[in-house]
Amino acid sequence: MKRLSQYFFRGLIAFLPVALTVYALILFVTWAERSAMALLRPVTGDFYLPGLGIALGALLILGLGVLISLPSAPRLFSWVELPFTNLPVVKSIYSSLKNFADYFAPHAQDTQQVVLLTMPGSELSTVGLITRQSMQGLPKGLSALDDRVAVYLPMGYMIGGYTVFVPRSWTTPLDMSVEEAMRMALIAFMASGKGKAE
Repeated sequence: MKRLSQYFFRGLIAFLPVALTVYALILFVTWAERSAMALLRPVTGDFYLPGLGIALGALLILGLGVLISLPSAPRLFSWVELPFTNLPVVKSIYSSLKNFADYFAPHAQDTQQVVLLTMPGSELSTVGLITRQSMQGLPKGLSALDDRVAVYLPMGYMIGGYTVFVPRSWTTPLDMSVEEAMRMALIAFMASGKGKAE
């Protein structure tokens, strides 16, 4: 019975990530197709090709990328953001998500760095992401910390973490992408069973 339960949980662990990913994709594709049908049916009548929703969604995202790249875009976008940046609770959520998304944007590639954070005299180390190389532009108390960097320490199994301001000498760069570090932090760097020590 114990062996059967082990097999069951192994199968469940293998099945869940695939099932949830497929489910999320089906939800997105279904929503995109329904939206495209609602938009195109008045124009095209009964004619509709499956996949037009996904193509239309991709074109809209591409168009938005082109629009945001225009020189006049920041001023226009600031008007669109106005409701999200002025409402008290919405402002906190929107700003946090926007800053987090900006960290993964292509223009931020130079500041993205995964490091191993170790306090001198301590054997404890943790993986973090350098989010700020300079303290300039921060409030007076923080901007005085010239020799420090901001390191974000993600928490496992949940969205959240801590930002610490530490001397640069405490950090050791790791050959790991930000995406890989976030993914590994999410599962608390659990071993996958591959590459076990002999």
